[in-house]
Amino acid sequence: MRLDFGDGFFLRRATAGDHPALCDICVRTGDAGKDARRREDDPALIGHIYALPYQVLEPDFAFVVDSAKGVAGYVLGALDTASFEARMATDWYPALQQRVADPGADRSRWRGSDWARYAIHHPDFGAPDALAAYPSHGHIDLLPRARGRGIGRRCMAFLERQLAAAGSTGLVLGVDPRNTEAQRFYAAVGYERVPTPDLETTVYMAKRIGA
Repeated sequence: MRLDFGDGFFLRRATAGDHPALCDICVRTGDAGKDARRREDDPALIGHIYALPYQVLEPDFAFVVDSAKGVAGYVLGALDTASFEARMATDWYPALQQRVADPGADRSRWRGSDWARYAIHHPDFGAPDALAAYPSHGHIDLLPRARGRGIGRRCMAFLERQLAAAGSTGLVLGVDPRNTEAQRFYAAVGYERVPTPDLETTVYMAKRIGA
């Protein structure tokens, strides 16, 4: 499939060959939407948590925004969050846990990408009860050169259609509370904040989709 956005940008299905680009975009947008490369000692590691597993485990809902200058963004989804997280636990994290050491729970001792290493060894799969009406979840990240063109809106609409066609009734996205720009964007395309106990660490924006 190919969805033309104009000006040389288009959406296509992500492939295994896109893994380096997915990791690069993930870290370049990994600090509340800003570039996180300066803080990470393993810049690719964040992508192994928030991007690559979608292409591997949910390839039907993994897409990249491509152009003549290379991949400039992605939109990723999981049809059933609970099922996806169960597969992450059994089919994804064990190999990563063999590769990276657990830095321990003392955050005062963490350096560089230790926060990601800890998350790999101690994944948090507990979704708040308030999200029960939204079985699917997703991620979207665009590099600056792909922003301000309506691409984000079209990507989200496309993902919503794909998930709805597969039977989903609701989509939720987790946002860093500091990323107010992303929160405004999601609100503009119909997402509402869902009150949850952990708003200090994650803001959840959700939308009913499908029938």
